[in-house]
Amino acid sequence: MGFSLPNLQELNLAYNTFRGTLPSSIINASKLYMIDLSVNSFTGSIPIAIGRLELLERLLLGKNYFTAEGSELDFLSSLTNCRKLRTLAFAYNPLQAFLPASVGNLSTSLQTFEAFGCGIKGIIPSGIGNLINLQRLALDMNELNGNIPTALGKLQNIGQLYLEDNRLQERIPQELCLLKNIEELYLSKNQLSGIIPPCLGDMSSLTWLFLDSNTFTSTIPLTLWNHKSLIVLNLSSNILIGNLPLSIGHSDSPLTGLDLSFNRLSGDIPSSIGGYQMLNKLSLAHNNLQGSIPESLGKLISLELLDLSQNNLSGVIPRSLETLRHLEYLNLSFNRLQGEIPSRGRFRNFTASSFMDNKDLCGEPKLAVLPCRSKQKESRTLSSLKYILPAIASIIGLVVAVYLLRKHRKHIRTNVEPPSVLKLTRISYYELVRATESFDESNLIGKGSYGSVFIGKLSDGVNVAVKVFDLLSEGAIKSFNVECEVLRNIRHRNLVRIISSCTNLDFRCLVMEYMSNGSLEQWLYSHNNQLSLVQRLQIMIDVASALEYLHHGLPTPIIHCDLKPSNVLIDEDMHARVCDFGISKIFGEEEFRLRTTTLGTIGYMSPGKALLIPCFFLLSSYSTANSTAYYGICRSVKYTHSFA
Repeated sequence: MGFSLPNLQELNLAYNTFRGTLPSSIINASKLYMIDLSVNSFTGSIPIAIGRLELLERLLLGKNYFTAEGSELDFLSSLTNCRKLRTLAFAYNPLQAFLPASVGNLSTSLQTFEAFGCGIKGIIPSGIGNLINLQRLALDMNELNGNIPTALGKLQNIGQLYLEDNRLQERIPQELCLLKNIEELYLSKNQLSGIIPPCLGDMSSLTWLFLDSNTFTSTIPLTLWNHKSLIVLNLSSNILIGNLPLSIGHSDSPLTGLDLSFNRLSGDIPSSIGGYQMLNKLSLAHNNLQGSIPESLGKLISLELLDLSQNNLSGVIPRSLETLRHLEYLNLSFNRLQGEIPSRGRFRNFTASSFMDNKDLCGEPKLAVLPCRSKQKESRTLSSLKYILPAIASIIGLVVAVYLLRKHRKHIRTNVEPPSVLKLTRISYYELVRATESFDESNLIGKGSYGSVFIGKLSDGVNVAVKVFDLLSEGAIKSFNVECEVLRNIRHRNLVRIISSCTNLDFRCLVMEYMSNGSLEQWLYSHNNQLSLVQRLQIMIDVASALEYLHHGLPTPIIHCDLKPSNVLIDEDMHARVCDFGISKIFGEEEFRLRTTTLGTIGYMSPGKALLIPCFFLLSSYSTANSTAYYGICRSVKYTHSFA
């Protein structure tokens, strides 16, 4: 090609299905100033000799199958001879190599550098700060690690900086705040930590800021709420703390998207948030927010998505939300809301999934809540309660037992420090390999039908239990999916909490709390362990409380289907935690009536005896002398839960 067309200046073959290698003879077309081979199926390496095309201004090789010959991208070093180069794009090629330090010697005329999705490894060379006229730098979706170089602060003309979906660590350097012309800053899905620099709010041109899916631990800087040009702010999936300030929501803000979900924010939602007139997406889910939902949310006339789920919000659902004509998605689940669910406007289209686990809500039957009663009926119901009071006598036995138990616990726990709280964090496969020493058998603490459980120590020193599913075992994937479905929506002190999960094409695991005292089976059938009467009573109550929650405390009942001593774990305070939901069933009313099949594994007892299970298996290993009194306590537990 190069010999036949020596005067060629432009070569544009983009968006075709060409394949094969790039002919090295192309360098003989020395007048070429533009090469565009984007979106084809070219293979092989990018010729190093391409740097001989000294007039080259635009080189576009994105979305092909080019590879690197060595460990570094050597063709970049050859391009340092192209002093007129303005655009360099080779994204979406499986290069799997390092950026050479010589990248800082590219032409200062370079304005666009796109290399995302190439599997580039190693650090970002600090010399990249020499490209002072760079306007767009895209290194996202690679395998870069180390720190964000402070030299990036020299790129005074840059407008878009994309570094998301890498493994960058440590803090955001203050030097980034020197980028006064930047409009889009993407640092999502890295391992960045520390505080969010307040000076980011002083970058007056900034319109898109994505810092989500990192481990920032600070409060949200007030400067961000006073920003005049920010359009989208995403700080989700971090460990941010503090309250939302009263200054949030100034009326001249152009903000259209705000995502603060999956953090540890607390306090009330300020009513001033209604000042964001252009907001169309608002997510505050999975925080510790409390108080009522402000009426002012009805002023967000452009709102399309509202997610306030998994908080501690109380009070009624504001009627003002009925006026939001564009609202397509609403999630208020897992709060403490009460009163009647609005029924006008877009509320006609919402289903029960928008209001789950708010026990005091009422409304239409399709929303899976209780029907709303008139005040007259409420008064009549309350007055009839006086006839039920005599039934309280049936729980006297249990009250006495609990009183004695608490008295004993108060005595033995006077000087005990509270257990540490597990941090909610994203855990990678490589972190799990390191924590379990490559899933070494010395760390194996349990083995079941669908996989194995290992103890592991995370980088912050916290011990966890890693349940790895054997994907070659029939039913393992189904068991994993069932556990995820169940565990994502249940929260109870007597259920083992899930910390995270990790999945890829050939690996599935759940990361859960580690129970230092093992299983109840070990305590019952080991000569080295002994349980006192008080401890056995506590375990009975813990297991029964967990079952009562699963059967009656959720909008859709969950049947464990495999309750047995080996699936009851004991924490460091000798409290029981039910685990292993691999064959659980999530049942509606019709399924309850139709289900007759017996489920479970060896040691399992049928659901009909569920509330008496802890009594039976604890009684079986206790002394005969105490059996009569102990069985009486069991009966008291049974009748108390039946009455409830």
